[in-house]
Amino acid sequence: MKKITKFFIVVDILVAICFFVVYGPFAGFRNTIISTALSTKTHGYIAYTFYSRKTILGVSKMDSYIPWDADTKLEDIIIDTSPKESYENEYDKEILTRDKGNEDYKLIETEVDGFKAYLVAIYNPAKVGVATSKAFNQNNTGAERMYKMCDRLGGIVCINGGGFRDPDGWGSDIPKGYIIKNNEVVWSDSTKQEDIIGISNDNKLMLVHATGEEAIKMGMRDGLQFGPFLIVNGEMIKFNNNAGGYNKAARTAIAQRKDGVILFLVTEGVHANGPRLLAVAELLQKYGAYNAANLDGGSSAQLVIKGQLINKPLNVAGKEIKGGRSVVSGFILMP
Repeated sequence: MKKITKFFIVVDILVAICFFVVYGPFAGFRNTIISTALSTKTHGYIAYTFYSRKTILGVSKMDSYIPWDADTKLEDIIIDTSPKESYENEYDKEILTRDKGNEDYKLIETEVDGFKAYLVAIYNPAKVGVATSKAFNQNNTGAERMYKMCDRLGGIVCINGGGFRDPDGWGSDIPKGYIIKNNEVVWSDSTKQEDIIGISNDNKLMLVHATGEEAIKMGMRDGLQFGPFLIVNGEMIKFNNNAGGYNKAARTAIAQRKDGVILFLVTEGVHANGPRLLAVAELLQKYGAYNAANLDGGSSAQLVIKGQLINKPLNVAGKEIKGGRSVVSGFILMP
């Protein structure tokens, strides 16, 4: 009887500690839980488990960013990715100096906010498009791990891209927002104007606030919905709290330089511990990004090169997800 009593005393103490930490005076801890849960846009249920909608709205406003009032200026991108005789700086040289025997891409290992990161320079933007899982909305049987999706489609380099409905934390095969392939909307759960990231018919990265149909009329051949936009026409994102916004998580991003080189970026990290978006934007800008956008991060962040998963995706508890998480869309470099 005494052992049972002691057990319940210990449980009561642990519960009290949890309530004190989650609901107590530690605003920083509360903000971290909410911001990181919302940072991938697929794990909001974590925040709503502990906090009210009013509290979550207040914290999300702290991490809010100033929306862009202009779309990308495609005329500013002059595609010429050939090697140069001279370079503007060390980052320019690193991007444009090819690996021997590889004219398709170059992998650069770097760091963002102290976290290991993988930057891929892609020299022919005409070979970049949207990748999609084998099916959508098929009772959770249509989503795929990125390495399987990339292999099925015959890709050389792939990253994950758009979000998906995630009511219980296990993911789904139901995309969120628009997906465009070959100048057609292949999925949509919205009729509103949204942030859409895509590649134009003349192979330039487009960042537009539009419906999928409007984006196609503007010249987008492949695209998906996510955000925020990190760099638009050379101007970097501004967060209202000047702290980097969206707190910390593993990150995925896509960018393009003015010479047309496409950049894929994936970082290591976990939901409560990873690079800030501001640091991601700063790194991409160093490497010459003229336009850039955030893609789905957290445990969804995946980079695949020649069938191999390069980064190490972690779940909420910080444990490795062998083979990566199943997702519904991404960007792909085709042969």
